Amino acid sequence: MSKVIFARSVAGGGGFSLPPCDVAEIEPAAEINREFLRAEAPLLPELSEVEVVRHYVELSQRAYGVDNGFYPLGSCTMKYNPKINEWAARLPGFAFLHPYQVEESVQGALELLYRAEKLCCEIGGMDRFTLQPAAGAHGELTGLMIIKAYHRHRQDLARSKILVPDSAHGTNPATAHVLGFEVVEVKSNEEGLVDLQDLKACMSSEVAALMLTNPNTLGLFEKEIEEIAAVVHAGGGLLYYDGANLNGIVGVARPGDMGFDVLHFNLHKTFATPHGGGGPGSGPVGVKEFLSDFLPRPLVEKKEEGYCLDYDRPLSIGKVRSFYGNFGVIVKAYAYMMALGGPGLREACELAVLNANYLRHHLQEDYHIAFKRLCKHEFVASGQKQLAENGVSTLDIAKRLMDYGFHPPTVYFPLIVKEALMIEPVETESRERLDEFIAALREIAREARENPDILHQAPHSTVIKRVDEVRAARQPILRWPG
Repeated sequence: MSKVIFARSVAGGGGFSLPPCDVAEIEPAAEINREFLRAEAPLLPELSEVEVVRHYVELSQRAYGVDNGFYPLGSCTMKYNPKINEWAARLPGFAFLHPYQVEESVQGALELLYRAEKLCCEIGGMDRFTLQPAAGAHGELTGLMIIKAYHRHRQDLARSKILVPDSAHGTNPATAHVLGFEVVEVKSNEEGLVDLQDLKACMSSEVAALMLTNPNTLGLFEKEIEEIAAVVHAGGGLLYYDGANLNGIVGVARPGDMGFDVLHFNLHKTFATPHGGGGPGSGPVGVKEFLSDFLPRPLVEKKEEGYCLDYDRPLSIGKVRSFYGNFGVIVKAYAYMMALGGPGLREACELAVLNANYLRHHLQEDYHIAFKRLCKHEFVASGQKQLAENGVSTLDIAKRLMDYGFHPPTVYFPLIVKEALMIEPVETESRERLDEFIAALREIAREARENPDILHQAPHSTVIKRVDEVRAARQPILRWPG
């Protein structure tokens, strides 16, 4: 309960009443140990129903999402979620199904799952997909479990290491560690790409796989991807594709054609379903044919008599989630894919790349740009200049952006760029919104030069001002003390 709702409380203002108990007394009467009984009634606010509704509606309006405004969160692809996708997921034939229904009664849902898998295969250049994983990191876990099972099946038991670039998403090393792998970091070169020589030095008979995002977290395409794949495969390892940055190549290039053996997609990123606090995720995992036997069971198969769930998969890693995945999310993503089609997905990608390069070009005079070359869907700016000249940090810049009505981009990541501001505009933002964002960042750069204190104290216009973030993380206040 928040302090506000208690402040609005008025004695006797409760918005509910309970009827007299009409249940006949049962003998013998149940007795409750007195030590479990309250001595006093609990301290609860007394408010009418309308006041309670207003309180929570007000709280909801403080939340910021893609329906409120520009959300340039790097590597998260916070694009607009078309409302027709929500309509499709709410169709009674999808929304009111139960996973324990017999297959004959859910043929429409099974057909959608089957078709969604085929679309994912075509987009990713893979042979089979599982739709079970519930999010991107869960997809990573599933993919590495498949890789681990593959090496064990071949009795190649020495493969205990996973290679991860120094610019990788944090979930990559975390996932590998959870599965008991040793994580080996691969350095980036001066161009922000995988250092091919360092990769060769790291490769050995102990390497199970290289986890790679392409475009990488700097928004740069790994132009030596075929050579990278050749090095890993020559050493007996596999290549895993982290699909978090798929929005930078979808419809234009396919990971499977680059040499990747396993990948995951983020349906809640690239394929426009609600993201983060907006709803559950989905992280389907695709594989090449030689790995398909290890996919989680069941898979949807098409027979002459209709669609069915195939559990007869002896090499499968087993289920990784209850039932068959976050079905509603898959419905939304399928609607998005079908609405855009191949040409539409390509155009969305091209617009995302155009928008990112538009921002990068117009911000390079006021902010340090880590790599001044054509980027894909995102790029990394930096507050190094502001910090060195005026003592204004990237955190100050991000906080000040909130006063201008924008959600801040990802800050201080990737770690290989000091004072990083990782910006991803996505394809759904208009030039007018991009120009407003550019103007705000330029004004903040001017403020950093002329009045840095205003940034040190930002944000000024938000309901909650700047907090001690370290203390908030270590000593969170999760309940109203009364």
